[in-house]
Amino acid sequence: MRRHDFYTRIRQSLGPLNQGQVDGFEVLQGHLSGAPQRPVPLSHAAYLLATAWHESAHTMQPVRETLASSDAQAIARLEAAWRNGRLPQVKRPYWRPDAQGRSWFGRGYVQLTHQVNYRKAGALIGVDLLSDPDLALDADIAAQILIQGCQSGLFTGRRLADYLPGDWIGARRVINGSDRAQPIATLASAIYAALREGYPT
Repeated sequence: MRRHDFYTRIRQSLGPLNQGQVDGFEVLQGHLSGAPQRPVPLSHAAYLLATAWHESAHTMQPVRETLASSDAQAIARLEAAWRNGRLPQVKRPYWRPDAQGRSWFGRGYVQLTHQVNYRKAGALIGVDLLSDPDLALDADIAAQILIQGCQSGLFTGRRLADYLPGDWIGARRVINGSDRAQPIATLASAIYAALREGYPT
């Protein structure tokens, strides 16, 4: 494996990478090389890495929604944004704590939201996310949610195999309709080229 070639190529698209970003790429690629029992197709791997880059606000680390440092801060930021009309798509404030004090705002590499999706994701990967939703911030668990979720159609009913290889723009429907589909597609294509050079099959 020529990791140096991969990172040389990817920096041409992303610019300089800090250690946290490199670590994130390494964690995800470790899971992609055997997820769950065999490597995912290279086009899928590229799109998953591009998705993690976008959804983590370029940190390549599992993050809370709004990049908050605590659950309380995430809830407060979302509440303020909602009150100020900056979340017009939200019908019901999903971040408000339930009777047990748990909140179901976005977490991880893919911003998992809503209790029903935490339940489904936990069942898919065999982790009890309902008892502790912050487990979705663990890098290994977040990687499994991203990879297996996108492969299985967990988030929208659409799977990466429905679009890839071939349709980088359409693949965004696996996560979030057409939101930011073009820039993510452009990045996924660049990552695909880097993977082919750095990790030849």
